[in-house]
Amino acid sequence: MPEGDTVYRAAKNLDEILRGQLLTKTDFRVPAFATVDLAGQRVDDVVSRGKHLLHHIGDLTLHTHLKMEGSWHRYQHGTKWRRPAYQARVVLETADWVTVGFDLGIVELVPRDADDSVVGYLGPDLLGPDWDAGVALANLSRDPAREIGLALLDQREMAGLGNVYRNELCFLRGVLPTRPVGEVPDLPRMIALGHRLIHANKDRVERTTTGTLRGATDWVYGRAGKPCLRCGTRIKRGELGESELELRDTYWCPRCQT
Repeated sequence: MPEGDTVYRAAKNLDEILRGQLLTKTDFRVPAFATVDLAGQRVDDVVSRGKHLLHHIGDLTLHTHLKMEGSWHRYQHGTKWRRPAYQARVVLETADWVTVGFDLGIVELVPRDADDSVVGYLGPDLLGPDWDAGVALANLSRDPAREIGLALLDQREMAGLGNVYRNELCFLRGVLPTRPVGEVPDLPRMIALGHRLIHANKDRVERTTTGTLRGATDWVYGRAGKPCLRCGTRIKRGELGESELELRDTYWCPRCQT
């Protein structure tokens, strides 16, 4: 599932060409909204909220979520799509551009004043104007027995971090993903580091947590069996999730993290 910085860039790229533009044609390829036609409506803006995308169109909000396979593309008219047409779920056209949402995990239209009905449950957005480190700290601290690796992925606590940042933050702060939140030293510093890392990567496609864009861009993520970049110990891999259906890969250095 994309990290919050990926969704932020998607919103920024869409907003760049759609803001203030009139839609000339729309095509919702999901049963619930197949008959909806928003042609003639103006796009006020496109914004991200955590890992969610919100198109504000007239008096409606188009709420989409990429989930695992989704993506938004933008094309000039007549340009061949880079993904097959059968994967398209939403097509929005203006006089100059065609934007296509492929394999979107969520597509829904709600009244413009009901944004909270779809994203109101999210914690403070690491990349949003509502970011509040104090609220994030209070949220994460509510259950001190919960594994930090689970808490960091819970979008209700703070919105935007995905599995890459979860693993990298735990490494950089020297804690195992399975360590209880209440035993994480200096939790505010971990939150501040997450905020700093995602902001550093929000405007570039190539994400890095090591500070380099060549070679190893991650300390532990995806590096199972490879030597730790700090101490040379082999990186371990495991799984962690709220349930069997939500297990996600974890990576850690058994020497640098405790």
